[in-house]
Amino acid sequence: MMVRTFVHLVLHFAVPGIVARLGFADHWKRAWLIMVSTMVIDLDHLLANPVYDPQRCGIGFHPLHSYPAIVVYLAMAMVPKIRILAIGLIIHMLLDGADCIWLYIVQAR
Repeated sequence: MMVRTFVHLVLHFAVPGIVARLGFADHWKRAWLIMVSTMVIDLDHLLANPVYDPQRCGIGFHPLHSYPAIVVYLAMAMVPKIRILAIGLIIHMLLDGADCIWLYIVQAR
């Protein structure tokens, strides 16, 4: 479980860095900082009891990780002025979704 948590956290910094470097080469540091700042949406975990449950999938559970919210993030990607922010949110949701898959695979064993 510790490995999954560690990998998950590292990916929340590394994947936006890779995307920023490849997609926004002229201002990749700024793009990376914006994308990493989207981790603030994890504040919705404070509404859960318990706040952190390593056996819980956040997608579809937390308000800012809900399917309607994800649709909003996808729509935001169409707006040039907030595209980097939207990409960061989408990456965040994809990584959290991958974490859910990892969780379910481990639980299935």
